[in-house]
Amino acid sequence: MTDAFFPAIVALNTPGLATARRLCAALGTGRVHASRAIATADDTPFDDATSHMGTLFASGTPLVGICASGILIRALAPVLANKYDDAPVVAVSIDGTIAVPLLGGHRGANRLATIIAKALDGTAAVTTAGDTALGFALDDPPAGWRIEPDSDVKTVASALLNDKPVTLQVDAGDATWLGTAIDWQDDADLTLVLSDRQSAAGDVTLRPTTLVMGLGCERNADTAQTIALAEATLAEADFSPASLACIASIDLKADEPAIRAVAAHFGVPLRLLDAATLEAETPRLANPSEVVFNAVGCHGVAEGAALAGAGPAATLSVPKQKSSAATCAIARAPDVVRAADIGRGLGRLTVVGIGPGTETWRTGAAAAALASAQHLVGYGMYLDLLGPLQAHATRHDFPLGAETERARAALDLASTGEPTALVCSGDAGIYGMASLVFELLDHHPDPAWKFVDVRVEPGITAMQAAAARAGAPLGHDFCAISLSDLLTPWPVIERKLEAAGDGDFVISLYNPAGRKRRAPLERALEILRARRNADCPVIIARSLGRDEEDVRVETLATLDPDSIDMLSILIIGNSETRQAARAGRSFTYTPRGYSRKEEGAA
Repeated sequence: MTDAFFPAIVALNTPGLATARRLCAALGTGRVHASRAIATADDTPFDDATSHMGTLFASGTPLVGICASGILIRALAPVLANKYDDAPVVAVSIDGTIAVPLLGGHRGANRLATIIAKALDGTAAVTTAGDTALGFALDDPPAGWRIEPDSDVKTVASALLNDKPVTLQVDAGDATWLGTAIDWQDDADLTLVLSDRQSAAGDVTLRPTTLVMGLGCERNADTAQTIALAEATLAEADFSPASLACIASIDLKADEPAIRAVAAHFGVPLRLLDAATLEAETPRLANPSEVVFNAVGCHGVAEGAALAGAGPAATLSVPKQKSSAATCAIARAPDVVRAADIGRGLGRLTVVGIGPGTETWRTGAAAAALASAQHLVGYGMYLDLLGPLQAHATRHDFPLGAETERARAALDLASTGEPTALVCSGDAGIYGMASLVFELLDHHPDPAWKFVDVRVEPGITAMQAAAARAGAPLGHDFCAISLSDLLTPWPVIERKLEAAGDGDFVISLYNPAGRKRRAPLERALEILRARRNADCPVIIARSLGRDEEDVRVETLATLDPDSIDMLSILIIGNSETRQAARAGRSFTYTPRGYSRKEEGAA
């Protein structure tokens, strides 16, 4: 089974469950998802099939339903985007004899259906014209080939299907995947071009990833200049950026911003090799340097990395080019280069905000990051909230309070090269784990962490959710203050409360009180009662997005501190915050002054 797939195999009944388990065993990958009534401890259970499959599909998870096609169609219709973004979806008959790709045919579903049929000794009912009549799909070329965005695939594919003449021009890469069934013609009006040269283009142009760009640079080289050098090197050699398999460099440069920026600029992986591997390329270098050897242990970084990455059959097409602080070289292989086979890459750590609780408040980007992670790190209760998005990954549960241990573990896991997600409730950067991760990188770096690419995916905060439930109390200037004095001295918190009160901010209070920590909330209320009217609205929201959710509105005068715990968040209004009842509901809001503006205009 290819690493490209880790499907969710969904069973709705007992016969389907038996087929799902047989398929999972035959594929050697994937996870069985079963209705709770029939699920065992080895399965991921669900209560509502439609909601569950919709969540899986929206997260980009390849989906295999052991059920009728119509069930999948009805379940996924509300969450369809467009054919270019659809995750692979395959319907498999309950006896396993038929596999039908329904969605994402050219994003892997056709291939997945074929693999399933082979695994179950069944039939793949692939209906896309290119796959069935031609044996290939121009808009879904094999790994290592990229299609130019302006290619007229529809016209050329139609011509091939209708036996109209098309010219094939192959300048780079092994084209045997096109098969032998097509009678290609010379000097036809339509042309299919396979080339890594930028100037070579046809009605459809496919770029093989035959190029490896080697980069070296001084510490803290200028990012814009390094990108400009890389672009100029490609352009002067007439090479297409789409044929870049990767950027390669010495592992000492794993954390070099300029080299990372070049890889990001071209949208290709950064692969890193040790000095011994680069030194082995010395006989093939055009510009070996004793100065470079004395500095880093090899006679050339840019040329050596390009050649080592592209392989023993590659040629150095562009020798070392220089800017004031960087070097660049390009090696060209006779066929596509698999970047994953070159040295080591950067591990990805995504610090993910999952919102207050319910999956309906989770962003699509957060769900995608969770679905692609091999490791999930977090407080156990937060990981439980992920539902089916945790099924494919290894969980690393930590108790409440072990924040530093969580962050270190996540960085350590990501440094091995395996995608890792550090899970936070609410927003990852607002009283979340993101700031701790960056603090560790800043003040307590581990050498292995230079191989980690850290990203942050935002989530809906508790104060946003509470405000939405109550109306619009954050409609004007507001601030957030945590009443936890575990990391911040209480006198500092007290000064912030006084300043926020004097500034007439709407105030969201996080971590208001614990079972043994009541005094901070009582003092905070004392400070704010001295600066607010007694009837100032206070929103108390508890367990937002969960079954036990409770949202109520009181006033500063009536609020009982004993009713508040660590699962609560408070939003305390300012002098303008109002409560009203209209259109069948009560709501709390803070006006921005539109009414005054309209009255002035009148």
